[in-house]
Amino acid sequence: MSNQINFEYSLSFAQKMDEQDPLKSFRSKFFFPKFDGKEAIYFCGNSLGLQPKTTQSYIQKELDNWAEMAVDGHFHGEDAWYHIRKKSKPALAEIVGAHEHEVVAMNNLTSNLHFLMVSFYQPTAKRFKIITEAGAFPSDMYMLETQVKFHGLNPDEVIVELAPREGEHTLRTEDILLAIKEQGEELALVMMAGLQYYTGQVFDMKAIAQVAKEVGAYVGFDLAHAAGNAPLALHDWGVDFATWCSYKYMNSGPGNVSGIFVHEKHAEKPDMIRFAGWWGHDEGERFKMEKGFKPMFGADGWQLANSNVLALAAHQASLDIFQEAGIKNLRQKSETLTSYLEFLIEEISGDTGVIEIITPKNVKERGCQLSLLIHKGGKAVFDEFYKNGIVGDWRNPNVIRIAPTPLYNSFEDVYRFAQILEKSIKKFV
Repeated sequence: MSNQINFEYSLSFAQKMDEQDPLKSFRSKFFFPKFDGKEAIYFCGNSLGLQPKTTQSYIQKELDNWAEMAVDGHFHGEDAWYHIRKKSKPALAEIVGAHEHEVVAMNNLTSNLHFLMVSFYQPTAKRFKIITEAGAFPSDMYMLETQVKFHGLNPDEVIVELAPREGEHTLRTEDILLAIKEQGEELALVMMAGLQYYTGQVFDMKAIAQVAKEVGAYVGFDLAHAAGNAPLALHDWGVDFATWCSYKYMNSGPGNVSGIFVHEKHAEKPDMIRFAGWWGHDEGERFKMEKGFKPMFGADGWQLANSNVLALAAHQASLDIFQEAGIKNLRQKSETLTSYLEFLIEEISGDTGVIEIITPKNVKERGCQLSLLIHKGGKAVFDEFYKNGIVGDWRNPNVIRIAPTPLYNSFEDVYRFAQILEKSIKKFV
């Protein structure tokens, strides 16, 4: 593991690490953007993952089915569209730590949050509060705000935002758990990120779910930055619901299909309030076209419309790579790769005062991403990176997010980044 390795700031060390990497061949399965004719150093998988080279053939297969069979493609062919959602379930279940009946790919992330909130946020006069993290991703903030207003309530009185202590950048687990206990019988829901997009902090979802359950509240997570990145065990943790996108670490294409998790304890609750559609109805009776919604077992019962076949094809191209690589193997490499990045940043920036890493140092409290707080130079530091072929991500007011992704990034990528970082810092010291 990373804490047993004596890292070195040298090309030979990085190349040696790559030679020993059992996942090194997976890099060749992806297309890289070019910069001045050379592959860019792509550290932006936390925003949009690279395209697998197989994606086109996966989509083309469904285009061919459409061309050759038209409507009959729903029930004929190797992957009949009527059941095509099932193909992604094994990989999704493994990635998020769930049973296959607890997951399904559908819609997009914020749509799924709204649909899940219909079921899991039913405020009463006594129990109506929602806990979330301060500075959540804007889409989550807007979703919560409008859900609360939909129930005729005042967001300022309902939503409890938890902020780090003064002088700190990340939330302490004990503060989150204390807030849950303090809200107690007034708390209806804990709804927050699994991995905070700005700081890169992975929250202790297991502890949060347990304490929320103790006070009688539901708990749900937005796993946009956690799925395919951080270790997840949603079923064992007792999380009620979660959703994620597939275009970041799961490399399924810009804006592509989301997925949901609904714990099996909610699998057979036909009277549970939800917004229904015919694809969530008992598929054995779906074509009877009768009144009376009968939800399918598990997460499938939250589906609305029929599956987006072309989107699922692109999704599957990446999921097949995940299954080949193994989520545990990817996590092991990720911890080492990100620790090497951290070592080099600290080695180079030293006491210059230009950069501060605000992502937790504990590898169990972070994924691939390191968030760099820029104290000198501002966005000019980021622009300097881009001029030299580094694709990262700038977030206002002053953070650069850098994410070495284990499926396709190498230790030499990290070393090359460090060389550019060293040159860039000298311009702003």
